[in-house]
Amino acid sequence: MNSRADDIRRRMMKRKRERERMEKMSHNRFFSTEEERHGFDRIPSYDTGPGEGGHPLFKKEVFLFKVLASACLVLIVAIIFRSPSEKAETIQQYVKQTMDQEFQFAAVSDWYEDQFGKPLALLPAKKSGDEENKQDLTPGNQYALPASGKILEDFGDNGQRIQIETGKGAGVEAMDEGLVHFVGMKEGFGKTVIVQHADKSETWYGNLDKIDVSLYEYISKGAKVGTAMDSTDGIKGSFYFAIKKGDDFVDPVQVIKFE
Repeated sequence: MNSRADDIRRRMMKRKRERERMEKMSHNRFFSTEEERHGFDRIPSYDTGPGEGGHPLFKKEVFLFKVLASACLVLIVAIIFRSPSEKAETIQQYVKQTMDQEFQFAAVSDWYEDQFGKPLALLPAKKSGDEENKQDLTPGNQYALPASGKILEDFGDNGQRIQIETGKGAGVEAMDEGLVHFVGMKEGFGKTVIVQHADKSETWYGNLDKIDVSLYEYISKGAKVGTAMDSTDGIKGSFYFAIKKGDDFVDPVQVIKFE
């Protein structure tokens, strides 16, 4: 009798274990990933919820350290500029020179395209179809004349620019391709466009009545930058033109052959 009861209990326990095993398998199939259903291991996920830690590509400690280091650097520079010592003056001059120096977007963009073939995403890109005019500002090179006309004011009169007479409402064109890094009013030039070129030179187009380019636009050689200002008699027009290399202006007549 006892043997029969033990046999029944064993059968019931066996059926219970089988039922639990089937329920577990059904639960795993329901919550398993697509990879596990096909026999592959689960792919680790880096998606985390609140309180589960940070993403492996972003470390909060490193980010906080960079913020702290930046704040310390600003504080150190501020202390140096408050210090009256001679050593501090040397550092002050270096910092001022570094901050005042123009970043050569055009030169960096040109170098990047030479090395890698595609424009850097963070830099202004050249428009498709632009010609490659990688030249230095030396006599003999062929550049586009800003506009046809005669010189009213020579470079020697002011040491910065020349004044060119044009027809009424004449367009002013870029001498060479480059980046427009200034649009606005300049003392002695009026309404002005400054184009930065790959060889680190700049061309200035002043006394404009209308401007046709945008700041940080990469323009091609011969692109219209604006319209010359009409003269007081309303018959002719004129604009200012200058070329700057480094900190000095150079005589445009030595670079471009005017009529």
